[in-house]
Amino acid sequence: MKEILQDLSLPELEALVQGMGEKKFRAGQLYRGLMRGKRVSEITELSKAFKDRLLERFEDEPVKVREVLTAEDGTEKYLFELADGNLIEGVLMRYKYGNTQCVSTQVGCRMGCTFCASGLNGLIRDLTAGEILCEVLVINARCGGTPEKRAVTNVVLMGSGEPLDNYGNTVKFLRNITAQGGICISPRNISLSTCGIVPKMYALAEEGIPVNLTVSLHASADAERRRTMPVANAFSIADILKACDNYFEKTGRRYIFEYSLIEGENADLAHAEALAKLLKGRPCHVNLIRLNEVKERKLKGTSEKQAYRFLGALEGAGISATLRRRTGADIGGACGQLRAGYLRARTQGEDKKA
Repeated sequence: MKEILQDLSLPELEALVQGMGEKKFRAGQLYRGLMRGKRVSEITELSKAFKDRLLERFEDEPVKVREVLTAEDGTEKYLFELADGNLIEGVLMRYKYGNTQCVSTQVGCRMGCTFCASGLNGLIRDLTAGEILCEVLVINARCGGTPEKRAVTNVVLMGSGEPLDNYGNTVKFLRNITAQGGICISPRNISLSTCGIVPKMYALAEEGIPVNLTVSLHASADAERRRTMPVANAFSIADILKACDNYFEKTGRRYIFEYSLIEGENADLAHAEALAKLLKGRPCHVNLIRLNEVKERKLKGTSEKQAYRFLGALEGAGISATLRRRTGADIGGACGQLRAGYLRARTQGEDKKA
């Protein structure tokens, strides 16, 4: 696979272009074209000879849309193909306040959470910063957006993969997507969802990019959390809370806990009371999620009535909480489902041919 131009910041592009014997302003033309979601070959301001030289070294289309599924509620699920043939996925959710895109940071995942489809085939490789950025650029352009008037207004690092397990590329992506002159999405409109890799949470607090930190908690006790999240064997809930408090102190941003309600596992009123006791007085918000069930997993989501009962218990105890609007259930909205289904179908097809 060739290199990815979208990995580079504008100053890095300027150095590249001048090193190729071109005028510095050509980097600005190249950068503006890339930020509009164009392929190098589609940027008309650049000469064919210069574009040909770039394409000897760099990919023309690092990320392309392979398939799109649209749910009844308007949620769009994207299957992306990378230049090396690997597949990732993303989701575009439409709200009154704007459009939120969930992006992937890895091909697969090695965290092994039992409710998630992303890690069914393990970790294949990390995405580069430019590949992550291309996910946004492609969808923003596809929806008619530009860097000046974005169609994608909010970004969540919550697709396939664990962002903090791909720390260097994730941080570079955050710097590039928030950079002036590019697509320039504010850190306030970016959320990073992690299963709780504590050392990297401390590192992120020092980066000077105050994105919204979201932690997949899903339990109020370590023993319960270890049943569904192997990462809990390495980092305790107490460790995570300390790292979250540090993030708040360094950035001023309250943190968010995701809590997927799993029938028979963590969703009764006793669990709500234990969670409220754990989080009482902390600068946090709880985002309750009715589990999008994964075919390959046996876990089941709760009823809507049970979810609202859990929400009421938290709010009654003084905990800021919401029940996330369920989106994309009819198209496999959970992380990794579309990719997993595609790979499963492809494998079955190859077996039939054999």
